[in-house]
Amino acid sequence: MAEDKAPETPDVPEPAQVEAGESTPAEAELAELEEALREKDQFRAMAQRAQADLINYRRRVEDEREELRRSANTGLILRILTVVDDLERALALVPDDAVAPGWLEGLQLVQRNLQNLLDAEGVTKIEAEGKPFEPWEHEAVLYEETTESEEGLVVKVFRDGYRQHGRIVRPAQVSVAKAPEPQPQAETTQPETAQPETAQPETAQEEA
Repeated sequence: MAEDKAPETPDVPEPAQVEAGESTPAEAELAELEEALREKDQFRAMAQRAQADLINYRRRVEDEREELRRSANTGLILRILTVVDDLERALALVPDDAVAPGWLEGLQLVQRNLQNLLDAEGVTKIEAEGKPFEPWEHEAVLYEETTESEEGLVVKVFRDGYRQHGRIVRPAQVSVAKAPEPQPQAETTQPETAQPETAQPETAQEEA
């Protein structure tokens, strides 16, 4: 009787061992995914910075355009203010009974139209008289010594000043109160003291 042989086990290949320092395919894919996410965040940050730079550029261009428009308007407004000054001086010197009826009203209508034009452009008059002197909106033409107003107050306006939207277009020419300088005291003279009279020696009586 033949001897039974033990069944032979098939040769099963042993799993490949991972060498130290080498990454598995899953770890490699995870690393690639993390790298892609980092690149996405970088591109998003770059896009946000570019968008912010574009917004700032547009805002800067708009501000420069507005400043140019204001500068162009300032030159025209200064010319209009010169006409307003001349018209106010002329109206102030015209007697009420020296003009034909309606003629003075016509000049006043022109004055109101000019004022409406200034109002539409945001131009307002600087109220200076009785106010403290401010160097950025007042121009001191002279200083007036007075005791009726506090020192540093505007006592008279020679030419009105104007501002446009809070920006000074033309300063007001004014006179500023100044405290009078103390007068030097007169020198007092000391009264002369009477000198005692010296006794005169008696002369000898002449013999008879």
